[in-house]
Amino acid sequence: MRLIAAAFFAVWSLLAASPAELEHARKLYSNTDYDGSLKILQAIDPKESAVHELIGQNYYMLADYKKAMESLEKALVGDPGNSNYELWLGRAFGRRAETDSPFTAPSHASKARQHFEKAVELNPRNLEALGDLFEYYLQAPGFLGGGLDKAADIAGRIAAIDPVEGQGTQAKLAEHRKDFDTAERHLRMAVQMAPQQVGRLIDLAKFMAKQGRYQESEQSFQKAQNIAPNAPQLIYARADIYIQQGRNLKTAQELLKLYLADQLTPDDPPRADAEKLLRKAAGG
Repeated sequence: MRLIAAAFFAVWSLLAASPAELEHARKLYSNTDYDGSLKILQAIDPKESAVHELIGQNYYMLADYKKAMESLEKALVGDPGNSNYELWLGRAFGRRAETDSPFTAPSHASKARQHFEKAVELNPRNLEALGDLFEYYLQAPGFLGGGLDKAADIAGRIAAIDPVEGQGTQAKLAEHRKDFDTAERHLRMAVQMAPQQVGRLIDLAKFMAKQGRYQESEQSFQKAQNIAPNAPQLIYARADIYIQQGRNLKTAQELLKLYLADQLTPDDPPRADAEKLLRKAAGG
């Protein structure tokens, strides 16, 4: 009896420790310590779906998309009705499509679309899933299931849930159609509706820069700076647009160094992308 009781207690202790360990792993993930988060998660046994999901997200952030897919598929086995698991699996397939050979990319792209669609089917109000599905339909060719009519339908669904985000998606759709006046109108409406959302001002600034309206772009960037001084997304966006257009390269380098020294989150562009931009700005 004592041996049985001891064994039961050991198993119970292991299971009871998992929530605390999972929370610690989530904190490390939120601080972009993906390797540290993985180390904790891999020691958890047995692994529930939430553990497999976070493992997959860590691998995704580390650009190991094959392992990300494997972990996220395990998460779905345990909870097949989870919209977010479908979303992240779609993202992993999408990045595989971008980074794999031309022979396997179409298959991975189609699977990304299927998972995005499933995520939306499971939760029609999942804005992240709707956003990713919109981007897929907007960018993918017809033979891979893309299409502007499909994108327009999703844009309408987004607007019904979040009118401000809806203006942003309508702007992207109009810009893709080269209807720049309509795109600008939607971007300005988004800023008017949510004047304290830095992302709206960044979107407008980037659009203006692409139109060669640099002074107006800088004005929009400055308004964003006044609202959220040195916000990582603002620093990165400004450096990125300068480098894309081959101007203000010294300023871009300074911005990227500031960005790399900041405390980032998984929602910010990866450090590896910033380092790549920095090398490009320096002529490397």
